[in-house]
Amino acid sequence: MKYSKIAESMPASPIRKMMVKAAQYNDSISFAVGEPDFKPCEEVFEAARLSLDAHESEYSPGAGYDELRISYANYLSETIHTPYDMENVIVTVGGMSALFVGMMALLNDGDEVLISAPYFSNYNQMIAMCHAKAVPVDVYEENNFVLTPEAIREKITDRTKLIVLNSPCNPTGGIITKEALAEIAQIAIENDLFVMSDEVYRHILFDGLEYTSIASLPGMKERTLIIDSCSKTFAMPGFRVGFACGPTEWVTLMIKLVEGIYSAVPDATQRAAISAFKYSMNYCKEMRDEYERRRDYIYEQIKGIKGLSCIKPSGAFYFYINIKGTGLTAEEFSTRLFDEKHVAVVPGTNFGASLGRSYIRISYATSMENIKAGISRIIEFCNSL
Repeated sequence: MKYSKIAESMPASPIRKMMVKAAQYNDSISFAVGEPDFKPCEEVFEAARLSLDAHESEYSPGAGYDELRISYANYLSETIHTPYDMENVIVTVGGMSALFVGMMALLNDGDEVLISAPYFSNYNQMIAMCHAKAVPVDVYEENNFVLTPEAIREKITDRTKLIVLNSPCNPTGGIITKEALAEIAQIAIENDLFVMSDEVYRHILFDGLEYTSIASLPGMKERTLIIDSCSKTFAMPGFRVGFACGPTEWVTLMIKLVEGIYSAVPDATQRAAISAFKYSMNYCKEMRDEYERRRDYIYEQIKGIKGLSCIKPSGAFYFYINIKGTGLTAEEFSTRLFDEKHVAVVPGTNFGASLGRSYIRISYATSMENIKAGISRIIEFCNSL
């Protein structure tokens, strides 16, 4: 018997591997997972409890509750200053489903998808599952790991159909400037390309920066699918509520597809998400301020660590750290750091770029207490090399 070649070719997630290893030790400190250490506001839990108490256990609509779709459309209209209606929105099982089903609704065999590298590793897997081809567009530390219009132009062929943008970026924390977005938008229009804009870190911007969505630029609303989630904005990863917002035809195809995949998003989590949009917008600002405090602390510490260097990320909650000065590869560094100091980080090779052998990613979506203890152990490890 033969199983799926695509499934067999998929590598196991190094992030999950690190999670499992870290769970084996009581004294381990994990910088591996991008999971907020905050909890949602009490109104979110109360909304979920009320739904369960009311015995809301039916199948919800495949597109999601109308109230939640309207809430998200209104929120997005206000946030990126571009008008959207309920028909432009589908509620999904987390942002991951929004990404995958959005690709399924668009891509055909052999289509090419441009993704900046290093990239969120799931992009590559999802593209492969759609029988399309991921085309990495390398970004570099000297350019603050930001995707440039020139690099995109060099990768376009007659098979290119989609550009995936992730700003702020996982794993680098890089942000594409408004000027660069305008040029990328022009490239998309000139070459009749679609854009998928992964904006789950939209609110985690530092140094007073303001967010620009490519969908808000002239001619882009009708060719852009915005991907979003409650996981990072409202610290609700376990609730699994995500969104896709874009052209009605694209979203309608997604609604048809999800009815054959997972049917619907649970009632209680949708009620919780509705409550989050009502009560938690100020809370996400508080979280951002705390992330910025953590970023500043880590950056000052890394500057003094032998063999390490990094840029100061402008958003998200990750550092993509250059370890070339240690003489170790990313896998060697990550393995030894955990074995010797019980600190979990992710090797840069997990994020697709050929340069990843010289980088590790650390997530600072953990407490300042853990950060200080973990950085102290990293200093000890590097000094011992």
